[in-house]
Amino acid sequence: MLVITPVAFWFLRHGETEWNARSLSQGSTDIPLNERGIAQAEAAAKLLKGRGITTIIHSPLARARRTAEIVAAELGLPLAEDEDLRESAFGTHEGQPMGAWFAEWVAERYTPPGGERFADLRTRAVAAVNRALGEPPVVLLVGHGAFWRAIRSALGLEVNVRTPNATPLFVRPPADRAGAWTLEVHPPA
Repeated sequence: MLVITPVAFWFLRHGETEWNARSLSQGSTDIPLNERGIAQAEAAAKLLKGRGITTIIHSPLARARRTAEIVAAELGLPLAEDEDLRESAFGTHEGQPMGAWFAEWVAERYTPPGGERFADLRTRAVAAVNRALGEPPVVLLVGHGAFWRAIRSALGLEVNVRTPNATPLFVRPPADRAGAWTLEVHPPA
């Protein structure tokens, strides 16, 4: 079983893209933020100010990198990139409407042709989070929706939950090893 290091951290899904707005599967396709996504990242940055964040690590994809840049500018912090924070590859489904295939993929009953298996994403995601949590706290990870589902799976939380764009999540470990992780949602005003 994959285990996340029991250290509190922040997670921020990137701001909106045109493909998000059109409910298209992005995966590893490098789609930039749209104007609304930039505004969402700016709002999230204001919410994250004064939260004790000292380290920001982001996915290499433009939508996450730009979101992280906006937050880092507000917080006056440098950025680090981790290739393993990238979104899962959805193969032939990238650029296509989201559909029933996605729930089947999360449930590990289907992998799109040319895509990454959900189990492989979970292994990669847990390793990336654990590496990040070795950095000076408090860490902010800026990433993606399916990536976050893989982390939710490792945290023992409901897996297939859509995380809104640019909504800061504070992730708190259990008080004891047997307890559940908790999430505090900090939605934009």
